[in-house]
Amino acid sequence: MPKINAERLLKDLRDLRAIGTVGHGVVRPAFSDTDMEARRWLKKRYEEAGLDATLDGVGNVLGRSRKNGPALIIGSHSDTQPEGGWLDGALGVIYGLEVARACAEDPETADLAIDAVSWQDEESNFLGCLGSRSWCGALDPLDEAAATGPDGESLADALVRTGLADVPRLAIEEGRHAGYLEAHIEQGSYLEDAGEQIGVVTAIVGIRGMRIVFTGEQNHAGTTTMARRKDAAAAMFEMAHRINQEFPIVANERTVWTMGDATIEPGASSIVPGRAELTLQFRDQDEALLNRLEGIVQAIGAEIHDRGRIGAEVLSSRTPIKPSKMDDGFQAHIDAAAERTAPGCWRRMPSAAGHDPMVIHEKLPCAMLFIPSIAGISHDFAEDSHDADIVAGCQVLADAAASILQEAQAKSR
Repeated sequence: MPKINAERLLKDLRDLRAIGTVGHGVVRPAFSDTDMEARRWLKKRYEEAGLDATLDGVGNVLGRSRKNGPALIIGSHSDTQPEGGWLDGALGVIYGLEVARACAEDPETADLAIDAVSWQDEESNFLGCLGSRSWCGALDPLDEAAATGPDGESLADALVRTGLADVPRLAIEEGRHAGYLEAHIEQGSYLEDAGEQIGVVTAIVGIRGMRIVFTGEQNHAGTTTMARRKDAAAAMFEMAHRINQEFPIVANERTVWTMGDATIEPGASSIVPGRAELTLQFRDQDEALLNRLEGIVQAIGAEIHDRGRIGAEVLSSRTPIKPSKMDDGFQAHIDAAAERTAPGCWRRMPSAAGHDPMVIHEKLPCAMLFIPSIAGISHDFAEDSHDADIVAGCQVLADAAASILQEAQAKSR
């Protein structure tokens, strides 16, 4: 099996970190100057590794092996949150580069085709999973036309600004790839709390978003009796309380829900609120459970509305994301590789965060592995992982990639 070069791996990660570094973290949002600098740097690294490198018309950077398939494509994203950690996405990108190099350097695996990639805008600066959606042919032209960045710049203008508007866009090569692998920091604390080193991802959770609008009657806070009030905020607080009471009855230990934004209008202490709005997001790997949770919210909203005092309207706030099951066969290869590198210190687990395989699994078999996040912190400058875990995760991915491709070669003969 290929042997990764730990010193080279860590240097590349730190060199990438230096592009857009702020303190301990990184500021490299999609299509920013630092993002584009990082993509040009990565293209050069792919070329130095003997890959045919392309920066395409949406900002994807692909290093294509010159070897014939079946191939594996391995990577993640190098764009960051507005105030991001240095490993979120970058870890998987540099793993892809290092696995391609390590396989090429070992005579037993030198004939294996490893393509390496950095997808654009996984973090939704303009349009979530833009790069992987484009590559898979799943990019809706209406969504692309409507996409804007946080400062109001349109995606179309960003492509012109970065010189990509007239650059061809890469598309999946039919019949080339056996599948897609991605490694990532866990972004949670399950692995660290258990003293384990590798997580083999079973599925990526589905995500639902809802917006609940309450309409009452604005009035004087002193002269309006409690019996006469039509208090939109009181209805909103009831909704939030009942969600927290009823969701746990059907949820499992990994189901999560967040009421992350609430507004009350007009928002004055001496006025009975006439309007209120609550946002809700919930995640789980079970589509049937997500449907049940959505049904609970609809039922509570209907009950409040049917009393006839407060209007309650339950609306979808985002396109639902379905749970994405990872390939069983690929998981078995990662299991075996994890047991070699970290015997007894790995587990199978779902991903509670979204990743590009949510898109890619519709086209190719996919698998993911996690390494521990220190204190479970991510999407923050304090995000970090131990060097030993970074190195171990890359070795596991390299071993799994080699065994997957050797099996695919044997089947194709």
